[in-house]
Amino acid sequence: MKYRLLGRTGVWASEISLGAMTFGGKEHPVYRTHGALGQEEVDRLVGTALDAGINFIDTADVYADGESEELLGRAIGQHRRDVLLATKLIAPVGPGPNDQGLSRLHVMRALEDSLRRLKTDYIDLYQIHNYDHVTPLEETLSALDDAVRQGKVRYIGCSNLAAWQISKALGISALHNHAKFVANQTHYSLVSRDAERDLVPLAEDAGLSLTVWQPLAGGFLTGKFDRGGVTTEPDSRRARNGFDFVPFDEEKGFRVLDVLRAVAARHEVSPAQVSIAWLLAQRAVTSVIVGVRKLEQLTDNIAASDLTLTEQDLAELDEVSRSPIAYPNWIQEWFAPTRIPASNLA
Repeated sequence: MKYRLLGRTGVWASEISLGAMTFGGKEHPVYRTHGALGQEEVDRLVGTALDAGINFIDTADVYADGESEELLGRAIGQHRRDVLLATKLIAPVGPGPNDQGLSRLHVMRALEDSLRRLKTDYIDLYQIHNYDHVTPLEETLSALDDAVRQGKVRYIGCSNLAAWQISKALGISALHNHAKFVANQTHYSLVSRDAERDLVPLAEDAGLSLTVWQPLAGGFLTGKFDRGGVTTEPDSRRARNGFDFVPFDEEKGFRVLDVLRAVAARHEVSPAQVSIAWLLAQRAVTSVIVGVRKLEQLTDNIAASDLTLTEQDLAELDEVSRSPIAYPNWIQEWFAPTRIPASNLA
């Protein structure tokens, strides 16, 4: 396993991380289709991940109504010091009007509940799971800063925020000398490259880590799906649900799959490994989060850390998956190469 720095913290995180959304939820109306793994299966996956050198595990309080955190806390057990433990908050975790959001009230409640479920007295990376359009960022960041100063949280991060929202948050933190985001968890894959528009440049400029969720687009990039809905994995979430909530142009997706399979065949590996290795070759990416139901899926995904794609591979994958350049990026690119260095001016 290889390791990359988590932002500018000096902390090393495994470039493959384990996502826990498949943990628990057997009786849950939504999460039972995500995996519904029990304790024995979770123990096996976590143990295999740790043995492979994975030290970064991500969950959220909303996954299976908190059961994911409970199962993960028990699975980690005595290995707590070996794990960078990340969780998230914002989504409803109860019936009350204040059982959601990013108010100081809910941040403090949610943190204590996550600590209890995870059986730990601190969280390494505490992330807001989305943007709260009701609560001012100042209140949220102040509450998170207090959690850091109390030693209950080591670092803070965000997920699913727009670039301007992250930039605003970083500015507020700098103004008030609060703990600032060190990582952004974002959706990014060969069939969804929207992050390259603003989030990747922001991460590079601000020194943020990018951790990637849904790197296989809900299983689509495993290569087990063909045009017409034919699949070699009928028990997969995509096949069982008939859809996945991650939107993308499916016809373009199948063109990407054609190239993906060709590259995978050249290396004699799975399309999933190529998909993950492509992400690891992209700018600003620190860790790719893999969410699995089966042990063989985990071992296959982990193997992507040892796969180095050639320039030809990267060029072919880039050509078929590239997104149109949005304004004002395209006009800025026109001027960037022709700018005259100051040293050349008379």
